Amino acid sequence: MPTRILIADDQEGIRSGFRLILDAQPDMTVVAEAADGVTAIETARHLRPDVVLTDIRMPLADGLEVTRALAGPGVPDPVRVVVVTTFDLDEYVHAALRDGACGFLLKRSGPALLVEAVRAAMAGDTLVSPQLTMRLLGHVISPSASAEPSDPLTGRESEVIRLVAGGMSNSEIATELFISPGTVKNHIAAVHRKLGTRNRVGIASWAWNTGRFRP
Repeated sequence: MPTRILIADDQEGIRSGFRLILDAQPDMTVVAEAADGVTAIETARHLRPDVVLTDIRMPLADGLEVTRALAGPGVPDPVRVVVVTTFDLDEYVHAALRDGACGFLLKRSGPALLVEAVRAAMAGDTLVSPQLTMRLLGHVISPSASAEPSDPLTGRESEVIRLVAGGMSNSEIATELFISPGTVKNHIAAVHRKLGTRNRVGIASWAWNTGRFRP
């Protein structure tokens, strides 16, 4: 079954653009749209989409309220929420991730990363726009980010870690290393398992703390 997606944004042009991108994917379908936060919450609770894409600033309830209502601590049956916004203020990023978001993207990140974020959410990963990764270092750090893994990293995994810490997306890493995006995804999953990290920021923090990467 394709991934069922709800798009919440107060701009009709943005919703239409996202719908075109996502409906063009063979494994995705947009099942609903919402122009305000309250409608997004009510529609998501009724339709139970697989992923909700929400803007931050919307009428009636903002994207952070949507995130808390659908994916926050204590929600009995959470929905995967990815925040997609123009506003890259640190407090928004921190609040969204703290309140259960499965990703935080900037609208200028492009269609490929939007699709990647939906797939990452479905896989249980958290994708953060590469532009934000370095800024989040020191704020969202995995408890085990500075520990050496008990299961040694392969040479390829070390290369992937360095590129993730440099802010590259999976597609960009694939191009850089001449491998497929699926292979990159598998390497990142192995890195998460070995390092005990939950998202790309955790990987970047580990690389920073262990001296594997310097900007």
